[in-house]
Amino acid sequence: MRLILLLPLSFLGIGVMGVPTEPAIAQSRSWSSPLVSTATQAESAYTLGAGDQVRIDIFRATQYGGENTILVDGTLNLPIVGSLYVQGMTLQQAAAAISNQYSRLLKRPIVTVTLLTPRPVQVGIAGEVEHPGFYTLDLEESQVPTLAQVLEKAGGIRQSADLRQVEIRRRGASGMTEVITVDLWQFLQTGDLAYNITLRDGDSIFIPTAPEVNLAESSQLADASFSTDETTPLNIAIVGEVFRPGSYSVTGSARTAEAGVPGGTNSLETPPTVTRAIQVAGGITSSADIRKVQVRRTTRNGSQQTITLNLWELLQAGDLSQDIILQNGDVISIPTATAIDPAEANQIATASFSPDTIKVNVVGEVEEPGTVEIPPNTPLNQAILSAGGFNNRANQTVELVRLNPNGTVSRQAIDVDFAQNIDDAMNPTLQNNDVIIVKRSGLATLSDTLGTATDPLSRFFTLFSIPLNFFRLF
Repeated sequence: MRLILLLPLSFLGIGVMGVPTEPAIAQSRSWSSPLVSTATQAESAYTLGAGDQVRIDIFRATQYGGENTILVDGTLNLPIVGSLYVQGMTLQQAAAAISNQYSRLLKRPIVTVTLLTPRPVQVGIAGEVEHPGFYTLDLEESQVPTLAQVLEKAGGIRQSADLRQVEIRRRGASGMTEVITVDLWQFLQTGDLAYNITLRDGDSIFIPTAPEVNLAESSQLADASFSTDETTPLNIAIVGEVFRPGSYSVTGSARTAEAGVPGGTNSLETPPTVTRAIQVAGGITSSADIRKVQVRRTTRNGSQQTITLNLWELLQAGDLSQDIILQNGDVISIPTATAIDPAEANQIATASFSPDTIKVNVVGEVEEPGTVEIPPNTPLNQAILSAGGFNNRANQTVELVRLNPNGTVSRQAIDVDFAQNIDDAMNPTLQNNDVIIVKRSGLATLSDTLGTATDPLSRFFTLFSIPLNFFRLF
């Protein structure tokens, strides 16, 4: 008995009699990792299932052939011989089973089975993807979907994904479940399509959680075609030394100009990063310790990853790996610095994640009292100069009033020296909403007191002189 199997060569790389064509063989040989043993399993011949449309040709018995659809119970309804179970069979195996079925009527029947329309591929995906769940994928132009295409369908991988240990669970013809391990990281590094295996109906895909976050690989994950959509806003929380702590919807194009004012957005399509989130929260305060910024990340398996970042390295060395890309649900914590170097404070004040300006109120004996906008970490004496400087009634000792984070109010008397450098006691750097009170000098106070005391008497003489002036008119 001789069996003939005809199948489009473009479909799965499978040729006549189930022998892989050259592209499939080359693909299997290209695996250079321990995955070589699973490549043949991953790229094995197509197996039939409910919904597949096939054409059956029987040599010199065309009346028994024709187009047929595999029913939901996995059977083909054949003329004369009735139902035949073909669920899970390859085309070669189905041709042999049909030939055996008709051998009761025909002598040595030669059967050809051709796949006309493959059934939709149904897969499940779980783990570190944006939208885990169940997906039905329609086949286009007889092309079976690949692993990367399914990841795109599920919204893309998250930053906490481990691409080196992707698992595909597949039920074999024997009913046993096979586990195929795929290193998708090698696919990103080499572009070798052998790692981007084709999927089968019923496959279950699991993307595990990385044991730790590799800062250097973060941007490469974000650039992958099967990563999450970088234009989608992320829901994150930011606490600590920012002007407006809380939860925010962050995009990759946020920017803040004024302290405490949430950052705006523009049309740039860049992934949301830590510094972008800080800008949305109004920028860092002058008390922020940017060397110990933490990102707390909850993974799909319920564990929490803590990533420590040094944004000072970003400012000094341009280390972009410190400005990691965020994922939905991240919490950013910015601690308070125990000591601030004045030289570093000026550099931090010019960073993109610092606000352009802060607001302080200068009241009392200055030329232009009111609210002034100054750069972050501006010292007190420069703020007074921004308000026009002292007038001729001012006292050189001013009072700095500050609302502390715990709700208390602190007051500090400072002798102003316009030649003084930054100093916590003599010329402190200002914070947003500080109030500087410039009081009157002793001479101005005495003058105002005497003026108040003599004011009634002067009004009396003014009234007394009115009648005299009246008579002078005549």
